[in-house]
Amino acid sequence: MTQYLVAIHHPDDYDPSIAEDEAMHREIDALNDEMKAAGVRVFVGGLHPVSSAKSLRAQSDGEVLITDGPYLKTKEHVGGLWVLECADLDEALTWGRKAAVACRVPVEVRPFH
Repeated sequence: MTQYLVAIHHPDDYDPSIAEDEAMHREIDALNDEMKAAGVRVFVGGLHPVSSAKSLRAQSDGEVLITDGPYLKTKEHVGGLWVLECADLDEALTWGRKAAVACRVPVEVRPFH
């Protein structure tokens, strides 16, 4: 069995108080229950808004520079994730499709080494 990252991507201006409603929360809870029942869910977690991120970069002098915000300047960021243990990529993609529907945002599926 391989472990897969199922990452939820939010736009930078994502506001859960506007984008999320009770129906969405119920769908995500149901998906979590389904993943647990199937025995594929290893870990799940939602992240605070990207405005709370700190990025750390090693400098040539050995110091580490800490800056506010995400490491990459993009229009989207990871808002939450699942780590699933699946038989193959097809199974992970099946869960990823369900995550995209429940979360109503783009989802990335990627295997761990």
